[in-house]
Amino acid sequence: MDYTLAIDGVDTTIPGGTGLLLLHPSIGETDRIDTDFLKTDTDNFLVVSTRTTAREVEQKLEHYDVDESRADILDTISVERGYSRRSSDHLHYVAAPDDLDGIVAQVESFLAGHEGKRRVSVDSLTEMAYYADVDGTYDAAEAILALLDEHDAVGLFHLSKEVHDDETIQRFRDLFGNVIDLDEDGEATVDLV
Repeated sequence: MDYTLAIDGVDTTIPGGTGLLLLHPSIGETDRIDTDFLKTDTDNFLVVSTRTTAREVEQKLEHYDVDESRADILDTISVERGYSRRSSDHLHYVAAPDDLDGIVAQVESFLAGHEGKRRVSVDSLTEMAYYADVDGTYDAAEAILALLDEHDAVGLFHLSKEVHDDETIQRFRDLFGNVIDLDEDGEATVDLV
């Protein structure tokens, strides 16, 4: 099945199984890109948040007028910050931010548990690499891409251009192929294969 991709004036479709790499400056306007991706042409979506708490994700969705009734949130950071965690039908946690296997398992559970058009946002690979390591994060991203393909879903994966060396950025570019490059002025260039 095809999904509408409506980001920064780009109006095209991408096939199910597509993963998009969002390359961005450290202080880039990623929330706008992320929420545009999540709120268009979708039945359910999962936000894998390694950078902000579930409450902050909910505030972002509300601010950008995204239908929260379609949202599942995987909060990987609250445990690290010592915040209380209350799981619900739509709110999930892993044991620690470096629990990459747990993150992949939660993505699989979400995709298997929902039907229709499903989107996944991973915000961010940079934070996953910070808590775990680059190789493990690469393997987790590869596993999530395989799950997107298996379940005919699509995903958006954040990666900061300023944190990683050129070799690491190129490695992830090669893994994804499809890249949204956000510059410091907030302009996005979409390069689809």
